[in-house]
Amino acid sequence: MTMQIKIDGLDKFKRQLNEAGRAFKSLDGEIAKVNIVPGDPISVQAAIRQMEAAIDRKASSYRGNPLVENIVKQLKERYRAEIARRGRG
Repeated sequence: MTMQIKIDGLDKFKRQLNEAGRAFKSLDGEIAKVNIVPGDPISVQAAIRQMEAAIDRKASSYRGNPLVENIVKQLKERYRAEIARRGRG
């Protein structure tokens, strides 16, 4: 006797994984070039906004995918911290 079990949501999860893979490829490598003037908080904030906007543009096709949204959040935090560190001069 063969028993088949259907797992609800598996197709949705596979689609999310495929989308996440494409999003990760688009976010790999250079995202944007930003200019920072060390010691100038206005230039640091502008650079952070530019970087976050660039990340959002690259990931915009995958909005609503929780896997992508999680990595986007992490990338923004990482770049925000790095830009702030470099901006301290």
